Amino acid sequence: MENLKYKMGWLVVFFDLPVGTAEERRRYADFRKALLQDGYIMIQFSVYARACVTYDRVLTHSRRVKTFLPPEGNVRCLYVTNIQWEKTFIYYGRSTPLIEPEKLPEQLLLW
Repeated sequence: MENLKYKMGWLVVFFDLPVGTAEERRRYADFRKALLQDGYIMIQFSVYARACVTYDRVLTHSRRVKTFLPPEGNVRCLYVTNIQWEKTFIYYGRSTPLIEPEKLPEQLLLW
């Protein structure tokens, strides 16, 4: 089971989209909603992540992100293995303790 930590991972999407006009704000909101509907969680503003069980799923979801793209802006996708993800340091201000990163969701096996 320990070996699965290297095969499973997270697809992290970083984006900077223009929001100067009403149309650009609508496109930004549509992009964000599409990510949420596709199973991403917000990590920080303009940083979303989605758990992926295999690298093939990473490729599938990164291609899907491309279909959500508005005509302007900058979007970057990064694959991080689960073992790397678990080594994340998360701080909320100086006085709070270190917070654990999100865990991969439990898998349901159907026979």
